[in-house]
Amino acid sequence: MDLSALIALGVFIVLNVLAASSGAVFRPGEWYEQLAKPGWTPPNWAFPVVWSALFLMNAVAGWLVWQAAGMAAGRMDLGLVNVALLWLSIVAVAVLFWPDSPVAAVLQLPYLLWVTIATALNFTVLRMNPGKVRPA
Repeated sequence: MDLSALIALGVFIVLNVLAASSGAVFRPGEWYEQLAKPGWTPPNWAFPVVWSALFLMNAVAGWLVWQAAGMAAGRMDLGLVNVALLWLSIVAVAVLFWPDSPVAAVLQLPYLLWVTIATALNFTVLRMNPGKVRPA
């Protein structure tokens, strides 16, 4: 594994750890403790442990996909599929945010714009370079 691959893995992990850390900052509070819960509710200590493990696995999974099916692998065709799916997920998030917070939905627009540019760039470069995509 070369240095750039290790750096990419580090970035994936750091971003996911930051996301996981938000649970430590924004705790549910006393009101949650007072709620009726089913008998199968995990103990409080399990939540940060499980969420942290899941975010770490998500980071490694994202990095593996990036290595195998993205720009790092020279697979612009698969990279186009990945970025198109990302574009769709951003649209879905904005639509789902809208009823609760139109501002939150609108705040997704710069992200959507940037991913639109990235998608168009990927598609255009792919079309301008037929036969230069690495085989699977």
